[in-house]
Amino acid sequence: LPLAKIGIYGGSFNPIHFGHIGLVTWLAEHTDLDALWMMVTPNNPLKPAHILADEKTRLHEVKKAINAIKSISIRKKIIASDFEFSLSKPSYTANTLRCLQAKYPSHQFVLIIGEDNIHIFNQWREWQYIASHFEIWVYPRHCNIEPQKKPWWEIENVKGVHILSGVPYFDISSSEIRNNTNQ
Repeated sequence: LPLAKIGIYGGSFNPIHFGHIGLVTWLAEHTDLDALWMMVTPNNPLKPAHILADEKTRLHEVKKAINAIKSISIRKKIIASDFEFSLSKPSYTANTLRCLQAKYPSHQFVLIIGEDNIHIFNQWREWQYIASHFEIWVYPRHCNIEPQKKPWWEIENVKGVHILSGVPYFDISSSEIRNNTNQ
């Protein structure tokens, strides 16, 4: 079997919004990914559980959003994944990637994260394992983050950190939507 290159875009998707779908649509259309798995995280260790809608509800909403993508060829490349639902909680990315690689040894997995996360990535559990075994693609989100003297990914042993260019900027976040809904 030929090696499949799979993008892993994990998140709570609480709620899913046009920024999430805009990004995966762009990635499916403009990169060499064979598929893009939107990995619905049942329990993000960085977020309080009480703010999360039920995981099955969030998965259903992600599937609906994918099905609304107009281009059939793009839509076929994007998959709503419940892979983390059967893993131990909370959902640590290193554990998910380790389990994915064990279950699908013929796939090459690429981790897709936002710019806000790349600057704190060296605080993630087992970040060295992730960075040395998987490419990391970073969606620039125009964050107001203090520039570092030298980014950690230029110092550490990494497989590859790539800042995506040409991606449209989607000025929205799930927490913004939740905050506006709760007012």
